[in-house]
Amino acid sequence: MSNPRADRVRNVAKLAGRPARLKRGQFLAEGPQAVREALAAHRKGPAPGGRPVISEMYITGSCLDRFGEFGADSAGTGYRLVTEPVMAAMTDTVHSQGVVAVCNSIDLTLDEVMVRRPRLMAVFCRMRDPGNAGTVLRAADAAGADAVVLTSSSVDVYNPKAVRATAGSLFHLPIVLGQDYQQLTARLRHHELPLLAADGQGDQDLDLLQDRSAWRHHRHTAAALDTAADQTAPLVLEAPAAWVFGNEAQGLSPEELSWCDYSVAVPVYGAAESLNLATAATLCLYASARAQRRGR
Repeated sequence: MSNPRADRVRNVAKLAGRPARLKRGQFLAEGPQAVREALAAHRKGPAPGGRPVISEMYITGSCLDRFGEFGADSAGTGYRLVTEPVMAAMTDTVHSQGVVAVCNSIDLTLDEVMVRRPRLMAVFCRMRDPGNAGTVLRAADAAGADAVVLTSSSVDVYNPKAVRATAGSLFHLPIVLGQDYQQLTARLRHHELPLLAADGQGDQDLDLLQDRSAWRHHRHTAAALDTAADQTAPLVLEAPAAWVFGNEAQGLSPEELSWCDYSVAVPVYGAAESLNLATAATLCLYASARAQRRGR
């Protein structure tokens, strides 16, 4: 394909916008890493709804020379060779990475996730920045989370910038979209999954909770600790949990915090005002993941 103005090229490019993604139930996976993971998911079976994970795939000759495996791996999907100008017209990055896949939506319903009895989940509440959303989703994948849930007020995780930020993790773990926050918290509590709010002013200290977990593992009792916070806190990191992460600038509102079971702060020992959302979320998810693994 050599015409950047062709209808097919324009149809692919339209998926950079949310209206086209919603109407067609498709999104773009751009770059070697994202497409590689999309192909792996494609080989495992269809997306929810029975459609294949990858609908179309486009690659430049130079990219195919560098990543010859795409020619073999994409045998079940088919691919079209395109020129550099066509690839640039299809994607929204300043410098194209040479390969893009049109993928069918892969999100699940909350019921489909809960039937799997998840032990660790990440909830995005009013998370607005696509780069942040993708980075936190990637951290959840790395920590071994069982699912990521986005509220209806959060960014579209199929936004091209969000997809790129996941570095392929979007295809690794179940994603649930468009949830009403209050109804979601009630459902999770019904499934005996406590909600842990990540909050800079939280009344639980993440370091102390991790210490408690480590001491329990080594058969020390809670009485070995000499703080009132420890004596009164029933929160156990080893237990199944859903971490709730709020808006990048505002965090969680008082009302949103009230729907959670605990509020947990990541301590700041230096002069920084706070940690950014992605860093704090990574620390929280890994704290639970490590405690759960130790508990097993």
